[in-house]
Amino acid sequence: MPTETPTASAADNTKQQMQDKADTAQDKLKEGAQQAQSRAREQIDQRSTQAGEQVSATAQALRQTSSQLREQGQDAQAKAADRVAHHADRVGSYLTESNADRILADVEDFGRRQPMAVVGIGVALGFAASRFLKASSRKRYEGYQADRYERYQAGAQLPAASGGTYES
Repeated sequence: MPTETPTASAADNTKQQMQDKADTAQDKLKEGAQQAQSRAREQIDQRSTQAGEQVSATAQALRQTSSQLREQGQDAQAKAADRVAHHADRVGSYLTESNADRILADVEDFGRRQPMAVVGIGVALGFAASRFLKASSRKRYEGYQADRYERYQAGAQLPAASGGTYES
């Protein structure tokens, strides 16, 4: 039977301690991920319920509009408002009654059935985000330029990266 040297035993102990710490860290990571996932589900549940209630309220307003249109003799517009109200009610009910798991599963299913629609939605959202960022950056830039001009008028120092002072 071979005997273990003190160095081999210490190395084994160190290796085991490191493995234990890695396991502990991995368990904490999993626990944190589960907590984050749980919070995300709660948020989706709350937000979808709120959105569903708002959509249902909009459907009710559309029904009232439809009724007013009928009173004014505008039956075609009233029918269109009724159709929109009906669809809004369905969406509102879906959002109010669905939980996060169902919504996510339905979104995944839609993505599998209509991949080009998902690409189109992604492009549209990306375009909208880029326009938003461009507009907000222009405002920041204009504010920055106005601030620089005011400092120039006051004869202030430029930041070090710009290379010195304003000359009159």
